[in-house]
Amino acid sequence: MLETTIAAIRPADEAAMAAARELHGRLTKPAGSLGALEDLSVRLAGLAGACPPPLPEPAAVAIFAGDHGVHAQGVSPWPQEVTGQMIGNFLAGGAVVNAFARQAGASVTVVDVGVATPLPTGPIADPAGLDPAVPRLVVASVRRGTRDFTVTAALTRDEALAAVQTGIRIADELIDAGAGILLTGDMGIGNTTPAAALIAAFTGADPLDATGRGTGIDDPTYAHKVAVVRSALARHSPDPADPLGVLAAVGGLEHAALAGLILGAAARRAPVLLDGVIAVSAALAAAAFAPAAVGAMVAGHRSAEPGATVALRHLGLDPLIDLGLRLGEGTGALLALPVVTGAVRVLHEVATFDSAGVAEK
Repeated sequence: MLETTIAAIRPADEAAMAAARELHGRLTKPAGSLGALEDLSVRLAGLAGACPPPLPEPAAVAIFAGDHGVHAQGVSPWPQEVTGQMIGNFLAGGAVVNAFARQAGASVTVVDVGVATPLPTGPIADPAGLDPAVPRLVVASVRRGTRDFTVTAALTRDEALAAVQTGIRIADELIDAGAGILLTGDMGIGNTTPAAALIAAFTGADPLDATGRGTGIDDPTYAHKVAVVRSALARHSPDPADPLGVLAAVGGLEHAALAGLILGAAARRAPVLLDGVIAVSAALAAAAFAPAAVGAMVAGHRSAEPGATVALRHLGLDPLIDLGLRLGEGTGALLALPVVTGAVRVLHEVATFDSAGVAEK
């Protein structure tokens, strides 16, 4: 599945991008007056191979959840049980991501790809459903949390591959159900530690620059967290040219699944709106598998986690909003969704100078 997905990912359609630029030049507005929105709409035309590209709707958020063996090293003040408890909150509709999804009319699919503790009961996903009012659960656990990567590899290559392929499958299911854009979400206590390790591995950044404070840690814990990331990279020496190996050595199951979701969307020429530091660390892996996959990525926001900026710079992506968010779940991507929709709607609905009878300068 991974090989065929990568083979289906193609570069942007230059003719469609040129047509979008030409159309922008004829719309009733000064040239370039919509700034980054114009560049975004051109990129989305290139992804779709059509001008104008399809409206990015309906939107589907996929929240991948997993736990982490490195939690045992004291990198987070939160107990690991919170991962499973928050899944219950997602399914009950009580989390911030649910509030933002209802506002945006987006569906929420929660995917257990590696939660360590038993989950509360909840509605099991119907792959054909995209009901914004009903959060759904997909049980696709590869293993109950990763191993402690300060001791051994977090995953075997087969486990990492299974998680990547789960993400590809979820992308296919959501797009087949009619989703016009996928949004990344995540849940996993301690998951900013493997995210920092992934970002450092793929970009060559120093762990100090790639590591943030996650859910909020004091100075001694932060220094310890940086040291944990540094020691893991020294132990495993992950090769950025081998993305599956990097994910296996220092990644998380949700990171690997998110990489698969991004690859799956790119293969189907559907945009994927990235959330925060977990998503962009996974995006680095996706880009290492298939560089052209970057064409499907839209950076929703700039996370307050410093590693997110390092990763976005490496990917060449500019975030649409910057609100100092560091929650995860898909919240920043959901807030950026109207910006993406507006960028495309301009090409569909704004009159040209000729059709509106408006004189050009």
